[in-house]
Amino acid sequence: MGTPMQIETQGVSVVIGGRSVLNNESVRCTPATMTALVGPSGSGKTTLLHCLGLLLPVSQGQILINGKEVTKCGSAARRRFWRDHAAFVLQDYGIMESESVAFNVTMQSSPLGKRTSERLAQILDRIGLADRPEEAASHLSGGEKQRLAIARAIYKRAAVVFVDEPTASLDAINRRKVIDLLTDFATNGCTVVASTHDPEMIEACDKHHEIGSGPAVA
Repeated sequence: MGTPMQIETQGVSVVIGGRSVLNNESVRCTPATMTALVGPSGSGKTTLLHCLGLLLPVSQGQILINGKEVTKCGSAARRRFWRDHAAFVLQDYGIMESESVAFNVTMQSSPLGKRTSERLAQILDRIGLADRPEEAASHLSGGEKQRLAIARAIYKRAAVVFVDEPTASLDAINRRKVIDLLTDFATNGCTVVASTHDPEMIEACDKHHEIGSGPAVA
């Protein structure tokens, strides 16, 4: 894992098409912690997640990374953050269906070196896909694709992982596997931020921030 990342919003509001979709939200997400963004459907959980991940500009307020304001950082700085520090596990998995399992983890099409191959094998074993590195990702189930997206974040050694409804539509077994993988991230010092309505996922998180209710609580 890279440099530990503390990411926070201070009084962030977002207006899209003249409609307020987020109003005065302040949340602090710290290393070695899983923070759940919770609230009813349409409350702005995903919007806040996207603001924290620098995917969406804010209309008001500040975003800080390790105490440094990055609210209006340029596109080059955002790309460096995404490339060097962050991983995203979004609802559509972000999987390249026609590519192999191995490619989706490493994002490399050239032959892998011995050390890289060993690391890939260890990660695939950890997510339960050890015997399927050359299989097309399109053959995987929804739960397997979700675990594959998490494997990419593990391989990347991301310092912060943003996950949007990571257990939605998963059966009980896959839900538990995904939660355990994300918990391992936090245990190893990663900052994990999850937009979720799943009670089991919420229970696994260290802090909970309910949209519209003030600061996150343990």
